[in-house]
Amino acid sequence: MDDNRLGDFLRARRAALRPHDVGMPSYGTRRVAGLRREEVAVLAGVNADYYTRLEQGRERNPSSQVIDALSHALHLDEDARAHLYRLAGATPGDRLPSRSTGRVSPALRQLMDGYPHTPAFVMNRTLDLLAVNALAQALYSAFTRADNLARMTFLDPAGRTFYTDWNRAAHATVANLREATGYEPDNPRLRELVRALTEHSADFARLWGSHTVGGKTRDAKHFLHPDVGPLTLTYQAFDVRQAPGQQLVIYHAEPGSPSAHSLRLLGSLHATRRQDHSPHTTE
Repeated sequence: MDDNRLGDFLRARRAALRPHDVGMPSYGTRRVAGLRREEVAVLAGVNADYYTRLEQGRERNPSSQVIDALSHALHLDEDARAHLYRLAGATPGDRLPSRSTGRVSPALRQLMDGYPHTPAFVMNRTLDLLAVNALAQALYSAFTRADNLARMTFLDPAGRTFYTDWNRAAHATVANLREATGYEPDNPRLRELVRALTEHSADFARLWGSHTVGGKTRDAKHFLHPDVGPLTLTYQAFDVRQAPGQQLVIYHAEPGSPSAHSLRLLGSLHATRRQDHSPHTTE
């Protein structure tokens, strides 16, 4: 993974902007994409040499005032701004979250199992699926194994069919992982996952270089399940306060919709298969 994460992020976000995006005139021939360093420095109200040192990794701890100014200059949204704070070694609250844990509490597992008609699962920042309820297991049954959403998206052949809008899913997945690097840059699991994905997926390697940042909150997802066909589900993601880094994700279909009917059918099929494969005892 990157050694100069702060500088790489600033450079990538600078390259994504054009002068007209920030209300600046464009002069002369541009040898590189995006804004010039000097233009970002002017927009942020900082010394051009100081900004250059930030990008080059010779300065790694800007003040909160500089971070906010750069966030504004680079048109960062809240997720990207928070990521920039973490890369600089601080958060707006001046407190870094602790590393996520892989243990899901029994109470949370019980809560998930209490949603028999909607998929629910717990994941960590590296998108490992730590626990799934029965319907989530059925939802992801198209994959060879349901272990990590990033691996499933980029390395499992089923991902290209399962995610109807694969490009959108891929961008969101990479943005989630990039956010994780701000929280846990030295997490060996995260470093190994990024290495494997970069090595085996050209699409991931290309998207990873964009430094796009985003967390899970709420969105609609479109799936094509091999057993029940198209599904349109909306998810809500909730931070698990007792286990920093974990999120509980719950999907649901619009009541009375074709997707709601298909979801019930999927649950029924999965329950039947589990019953057929369970060991039978005779007296």
